[in-house]
Amino acid sequence: MPDDLINESFRALVFRNRGTLLALPAIALGLWGKPSALSTAVGLPLALAGELLRCWAVGYSGVTTRGDAVEAPKLVSNGPYAHVRNPLYIGNFLTALGFSIAFTGRLPAAQRAQYMLGGLGLMVAVYAVIIPHEEAFLAQTFGEDFALYRERVPAIVPRLSRFTRAQGEFDASVIANAETRTFVTFGLMLLALVVRAGQADRAADE
Repeated sequence: MPDDLINESFRALVFRNRGTLLALPAIALGLWGKPSALSTAVGLPLALAGELLRCWAVGYSGVTTRGDAVEAPKLVSNGPYAHVRNPLYIGNFLTALGFSIAFTGRLPAAQRAQYMLGGLGLMVAVYAVIIPHEEAFLAQTFGEDFALYRERVPAIVPRLSRFTRAQGEFDASVIANAETRTFVTFGLMLLALVVRAGQADRAADE
């Protein structure tokens, strides 16, 4: 089998299992994290900002972002997509960074770094695999339109100016359906944060 087919098969496999892979660091934080009041105060607003960015992006991209295979009935380049090509992943990274900060406030510095670098490093590795997989599909599907969009709009670091040929309309009604799983996960992380904070407080008082 040619190398390019092997690489694409691997990328498709990672794409199908991205949710499971990215859940592993969250599970570790929920089981072994030790939040402090300061780390929670710093990290939680960052996590919420990431989720709000996701909601903004999903309002344009819709429910197709949840599939096991890449889908795109149209090329969306409006809203946050007019400033950066992967706003969903930036939102995920901000949320993960926020919870990593929140859950590790009372851990020793070396262990805190291990949790944060391990979890965020896994996220970067997964995205480094699946972004080329998605963009190969978009290039094949939308041709010159995507080529122009890719040329003008950065992949990760947003630009202040908007893409001048932005396409797509915001539809708030799709957010609830598209983000149900994310809202549940966010809620579970909040619950775990409260539980772990209480346990850390009791341990500190003993």
